[in-house]
Amino acid sequence: MKKAFWLAGATVFALTQTALAGDTIKIGFVSTFSGPTAVIGNDMRNSFELALDHLGRKMGGKPVEVIYEDDGQKPDVGKQKTEKLIQSDKVDFIAGYIWSNVLLASLKTAVDSKTFLISANAGPSQLAGELCSPYVFSTSWQNDQTPQAVGTYMNQKGVKSVFLIGPNYAAGKDMLAGVKSTFKGQVVGEEYTVWPSQLDFSAELTKAKNSKAESIFVFYPGAAGVQFLNQYAQAGLKQQIPLYTAFTIDELSLPLQKENAIGVPGAQQWVNDLPNAENKKFVEDYRKKYTGLRPTFYGAQSYDAANLINSAVVAVKGDTSKKDEMKAAMEKADFKSVRGPFKYGKNHIPIQNFYLQDVVKDADGQLSLKTVATIVKDDQDRFHDKCPMK
Repeated sequence: MKKAFWLAGATVFALTQTALAGDTIKIGFVSTFSGPTAVIGNDMRNSFELALDHLGRKMGGKPVEVIYEDDGQKPDVGKQKTEKLIQSDKVDFIAGYIWSNVLLASLKTAVDSKTFLISANAGPSQLAGELCSPYVFSTSWQNDQTPQAVGTYMNQKGVKSVFLIGPNYAAGKDMLAGVKSTFKGQVVGEEYTVWPSQLDFSAELTKAKNSKAESIFVFYPGAAGVQFLNQYAQAGLKQQIPLYTAFTIDELSLPLQKENAIGVPGAQQWVNDLPNAENKKFVEDYRKKYTGLRPTFYGAQSYDAANLINSAVVAVKGDTSKKDEMKAAMEKADFKSVRGPFKYGKNHIPIQNFYLQDVVKDADGQLSLKTVATIVKDDQDRFHDKCPMK
């Protein structure tokens, strides 16, 4: 009886999906488009739109409709917007998500409805492990991976001790845990700050200085990263304690951080000067379309998200009711990524390279990020073995 009921339900679901497979490909995009971190969401939207331009604004022969929703950097709002997109707008895919806590709040809605969700940034450990899903893919990384690469680089530099500072939310905890998982020296202290409201880090900087640590590691995206780096320099610590970062310096924050960012290394799986044809076209066309702006890693990941979705739609010739076939197509990562070739682990998190990036002055005298070296090759997240998918 139970089996018959399950089969009946599956049939109804399949018929519903077929009925919904309309004349357009509908994509929901959840990000932050208001407040201090709206610059990140805008860059993601800019890059997603550029990818659609490059695709002729069609996927599988059908025009694409994108519905952008603002999460306000709040988990409850992100969840509401995700529900709206899936239940009212009936989107075929949902993408975006900057913040790990917003994504975690929204995840169940997508998974329960069997709507493909592509995270273009947020990478909480749960997503790679116990909460992995056939319907969830990442075009970024698992949160721990980038700081793990920084920890590896610190080992290569012979750093013996570090003081860790980051925001008190899911990604902040993952970031500091990532450094601790690879750094072989001593962690002499760690501080978690109120997120996202705290922008005064004088107390934490004083603790770091008094700890006698040989270095500081910090994770602060957006406006907090600008404030932290400027306060670090103003406190005179740049001449005393080397700083290592993840996601604190990018093309959005750099114009505000200016020379304070020079000499502060970080790691990333994408840098604007990666030497592949797709990346060169992405960067050049972005700068042409959005005059005066440079794309960031947030944008690069969003550009890839559009192309990953396109690979699925093309594989089923626009019939988005064929979910198993779309899943199989996306698992191949068979599209031209701006980071270069990569492959997916069984948990749908990319296995990819991470690069050392540094701030330099370009030919025009402007500050930009440059790839210095490859820190790790084909890195796989450390939670993949907790994913129950085969």
